[in-house]
Amino acid sequence: MANRLDDEALDQLFRNARTHNGWIERPVEDDVLREIYDLAKMAPTSANCSPMRVVFVKSAEAKARLLGVVSAGNQEKTRTAPVTAIIATDRRFYDELPKLFPHTDARAWFVGNEAHAEKTAFRNGTLQGAYFMLAARALGLDVGPMSGFDNDKLDREFFPDGRYASNFLVNLGYGDSAKLFPRNPRFTFDEACTIL
Repeated sequence: MANRLDDEALDQLFRNARTHNGWIERPVEDDVLREIYDLAKMAPTSANCSPMRVVFVKSAEAKARLLGVVSAGNQEKTRTAPVTAIIATDRRFYDELPKLFPHTDARAWFVGNEAHAEKTAFRNGTLQGAYFMLAARALGLDVGPMSGFDNDKLDREFFPDGRYASNFLVNLGYGDSAKLFPRNPRFTFDEACTIL
């Protein structure tokens, strides 16, 4: 871990990476989706709780179901994306802790403490969603993360048993640079950070 990534890698992951709204017609193979997850799962979560669950929406039938819950402004970019990943959270992630964190009874930290479980699941599932996007970029894909959908309707459509809850969507594919918006500004270090 002592080697700094070169500028080309940093550009691909951060500096030149963009939120894509349009896509070229090039499929994303299932093996690549597996590779994205296999990279993202290795990044840290508290007590290795790993609450993120992902549904990869690829088929025309599944896309039609998804488009029924996506806002008007997100319809076209979602329809034309080769894949849309639903980044969801397992509300009962702690049931898996005997497998994922076996050296202590971490499940007991959450059973009967719904507020603590909910915060832990949301925080760590969101972290994993960010790792997921970086993994996709590292493998040469472009991403288009978004809110702009009805969480309750999506959850009824894709997670009817109530165990999983949608967090956000990520369109995946090979972006059409001609459809990019100008890059918006970012805060400087001094505007956003303090060293104490």
